[in-house]
Amino acid sequence: GNQLNQLSHPYGMCLDDSQQFVYISDCWNNRIMKWKIGANDGQIIAGGKGDGNRIDQVSYPTDVIVDRKMKSLIISDRKNHRVVRWSLDNKQDDKQIVISNCVCWGLKMNNDNGDLFVSDFRKHEVKKWRKGEKDGVVIAGGNGQGNQLNQLNCPTYIFIDRNETLYVSDWGNHRVMKWDKDAQEGIVVAGGQGQGSTLKQLSNPQGLAVNEVGDVYVADYGNHRIMCWLSGAKESRVIVGENNEGKESNQLNGPMGLSFDRQRNLFVVDNGNHRIQRFDVEKS
Repeated sequence: GNQLNQLSHPYGMCLDDSQQFVYISDCWNNRIMKWKIGANDGQIIAGGKGDGNRIDQVSYPTDVIVDRKMKSLIISDRKNHRVVRWSLDNKQDDKQIVISNCVCWGLKMNNDNGDLFVSDFRKHEVKKWRKGEKDGVVIAGGNGQGNQLNQLNCPTYIFIDRNETLYVSDWGNHRVMKWDKDAQEGIVVAGGQGQGSTLKQLSNPQGLAVNEVGDVYVADYGNHRIMCWLSGAKESRVIVGENNEGKESNQLNGPMGLSFDRQRNLFVVDNGNHRIQRFDVEKS
């Protein structure tokens, strides 16, 4: 639904610095919601004025991140083929188009210097946009649609570590790719064995999170589960969703965005159930 206590097919999410609020790309409602964790409803922080391409509208947003230094949100305004910035101060005239002509799906930012990393679903590539520059540089894919190690097939969500190692959910190839900084091709770190539901396979992967030792957590969208691939492992283990598609608290329906808080609790955008779920870390 579209009330303040509802979502409609949410896609991406991020936590704010306080770890008390989540920003949600409420995709089918064409808006970004700010929601205090545990609250009964949220507030519209961007969009929410219908499906359109005015500067005060967003259309089917798939991801959102916080630019701490600029005190703003950066939003993947997918259907409008652009990336936009909205002030967190909610000033009416403080909205701008950051990138045009890009079917952006996933976003990440280097918070030290403001570089922006963007996956382009249509061009099968990931670009790095340095702050102040008018065009981006391809850092993964860009060699046409395909399944070779230097290609991507409809990339969705991405993750960047401190060394600017890039991880990409290669949606159409049912795999997660790792591209080291300045690499000419990537390596498969999850999936890559065709579409399927075994512990060696993925089905249209979406959200990504990677820990300090390179373990990959991925939202296995088509299999309604969250998988963990330990660094270097040939197969994974199920973290959430062993009980098949459903709406119980231990089930998922088409998981999309994925994030950890500082305590390593796992947040999952449960797309088909129109909710965000938090799974508390097992302290043992």
